[in-house]
Amino acid sequence: MKSKLFLLLCVIAAIMTSCNTQKDIPYMIGANELPADVLQTAAKASDPVVMPGDMLQINVISRNAEAVKPFNKIDYVSKLGGNTNMNNNENSMYYYLVDANGNIEYPYLGTLHIGGMSKSAVENHIASLIYPRYITERPGVEVRFQNFRVSILGEVNSPGVIKANNGRLNLLEALAQAGDLTIHGRRDNVMIIRTNSDGSRSIQTVNMNDKNMILSPSFNLQQNDIIYVEPNSSKARQSWNVPPALSLGMSSVGTLISIATFIITLTK
Repeated sequence: MKSKLFLLLCVIAAIMTSCNTQKDIPYMIGANELPADVLQTAAKASDPVVMPGDMLQINVISRNAEAVKPFNKIDYVSKLGGNTNMNNNENSMYYYLVDANGNIEYPYLGTLHIGGMSKSAVENHIASLIYPRYITERPGVEVRFQNFRVSILGEVNSPGVIKANNGRLNLLEALAQAGDLTIHGRRDNVMIIRTNSDGSRSIQTVNMNDKNMILSPSFNLQQNDIIYVEPNSSKARQSWNVPPALSLGMSSVGTLISIATFIITLTK
């Protein structure tokens, strides 16, 4: 009787340890309880910072369109005899590639060091270089990141590279585009590997179960972030392989137990 009870307890324990508890699955548990004033203090999406290797589209706008033509690359290239019939959104000729030193070559303005500057800082910097030196009205400047993307891998349904045309992306949006975490994804330790403007890297972790995760600065992603979702303990147990020697030994022991049980039954 005791042996049967022990066996039953072992089976129950195995079932319980092989399953994820319900509390480990939902995101942002209790987020609806966060006070409104706390939500207002949540970290706002900051401007992306320019880094070497970034591809930028920069447009200068003014009521006097002719006055700012020299400062728009598509007009500058066409003046030099470039092909303006090509799609401006697909032709890298009209973009600015930030070199390893954080510089770009800008028409009429020459070499501009913009590495480490935020998007809005670059816009203000270019506007101040154009006005009032070249034109009589301060122009509007729009900077767009053509290569704003993050990579996501691990326990998600569709790992890969995710692009954001508007230059903004948060963690929930990235996970949604990756098809969400699988049931085997560890939600309490999502890793974000970030490349800083000086080339260094930092690693941050986010607990998706925690309601405060939407208040974290890591909630808003930056270009070139790498998101890794590691497998939880249940997935690790599923992937564990029994060594051949151990498997053979267990099989032999099982056979001996069966024979012994049969003999005991016959002798009763």
